[in-house]
Amino acid sequence: MSESVLDLFVIGGGINGASVARDAVGRGFSVGLAEMNDFASGTSSAATKLIHGGLRYLEHYEFRLVHEALAEREILWAAAPHIIRPLRFVLPHHKGLRPAFVLRTGLAMYDYMGGRKLLPPTKTLDLTRDVTGKPLKPGYRLGFEYSDCWVDDARFVVLNVRDAADKGATVYARTKVTSARKENGAWTISLEGEGGTQTVRAKMIVNAAGPWVDNVINGVMGKNGAHNVRLVQGSHIVVKKLYDHDRCYIFQNGDGRIIFAIPYQDDFTLIGTTDRDYKGDPKDVKISEEETDYLLSAASEYFAKPVTKDEIVWTYSGVRPLFDDGASAAQEATRDYVLKVEGDAATGAVVNVFGGKLTTSRRLAESVLEKIEEVLGKKKGSWTKVSTLPGGDFGPLSFDAEVRRLGLDYPELPGTLLKRLMRLYGSKARVLLGDRKTVSALGQHFGADLYAAEVDYQVEHEWARTAQDVLWRRTKLGLRVGAEDVARLEGYLASRK
Repeated sequence: MSESVLDLFVIGGGINGASVARDAVGRGFSVGLAEMNDFASGTSSAATKLIHGGLRYLEHYEFRLVHEALAEREILWAAAPHIIRPLRFVLPHHKGLRPAFVLRTGLAMYDYMGGRKLLPPTKTLDLTRDVTGKPLKPGYRLGFEYSDCWVDDARFVVLNVRDAADKGATVYARTKVTSARKENGAWTISLEGEGGTQTVRAKMIVNAAGPWVDNVINGVMGKNGAHNVRLVQGSHIVVKKLYDHDRCYIFQNGDGRIIFAIPYQDDFTLIGTTDRDYKGDPKDVKISEEETDYLLSAASEYFAKPVTKDEIVWTYSGVRPLFDDGASAAQEATRDYVLKVEGDAATGAVVNVFGGKLTTSRRLAESVLEKIEEVLGKKKGSWTKVSTLPGGDFGPLSFDAEVRRLGLDYPELPGTLLKRLMRLYGSKARVLLGDRKTVSALGQHFGADLYAAEVDYQVEHEWARTAQDVLWRRTKLGLRVGAEDVARLEGYLASRK
């Protein structure tokens, strides 16, 4: 057993745990982080992939959450302009649902609550003339267009973990925390995973296990009866491209819910999300027939050409670990995060994290650090608001210029490959490519435009171990490769071990 005692040990490698670990180590705390599976393999890679204020939360009077989320859009865009980009959303007015003046009022609040500087404001559309009206049924005449941002959610997580590790955090991938007990004024934490069985000591634990947060309290920490989380399932379908322009849609439904239709990976459209209570094991979550039919029906209410089941190329589903506030309906449960602190510096303390979302993960981490500093004392001050994630060291409006610069340095490599690498890795694309100036220098080919050089980079710098990690979390090339490609990739990864 190591005699050294960490300041902080984070359980959970989703966006909350990754953000807390990064913020804490940057303030000078000694930090460990354990994730039982791959990073972002749970809720954090099953989102609608938006950095947004949450327009619909205004109806539930969650003004603090919306204000905080709106303010974060441009902060996060500046921190990671490779994996985050602005989007324009079109909200058609449905005559049988919310009145137009309600939509106008909500969007006016949305424009001015968050200190928007770079994102363009809301505007009114005549859908009979605007290109965004062409894919819709002819009955939709009035629309509103507003701004939010898109994020590559799984990469958002792994880049936070990478930055934490670069700043000195000890990262345990595919490592389960099996027990945590208070002994001699600190936590003794047992780990089991890639590195075998290990024991570490820490003054404080952050339980950021997402859907498993109550399991950690009950099982790992041995406190029975904890019930703080309401699991709400959200499912998405990806279909063949439904329209040619680059705008997104937000559609109202008769049940009060909304869904999005978003251009996805150039050739597809992402439709989601559903919102229903989930009672099973989070690891077993998958889209149901009922949810599939709901999304197809909701989209077909608006699009002139009905969206059918045979157009679906991929589905994914996750559970949101919302704080159980007793709301009657899943869509009414609070999306705000809740933090609960137990214990003290003398005996070992824990911060349990409930809820949260991609957009507010940086602010959640700052709030957690305030709790940590109350227990352990303050070191360096907050810093993440003006920082960048790995690869994001260029201006938020400079992405296209960076792609052009990369093309000048690697003129013999396909432009589509260079743009994809810049979108995933930012300036780190140069580290990945090194002096490989031709396609043949990139090594073994695994389908689409995936080569060994990129796989090696993910294994060495981003904890990728399986084909699933490479094809569905570090990239989305799973949409473009075949079974033989996957088998070759699995063989290559096995040969590296």
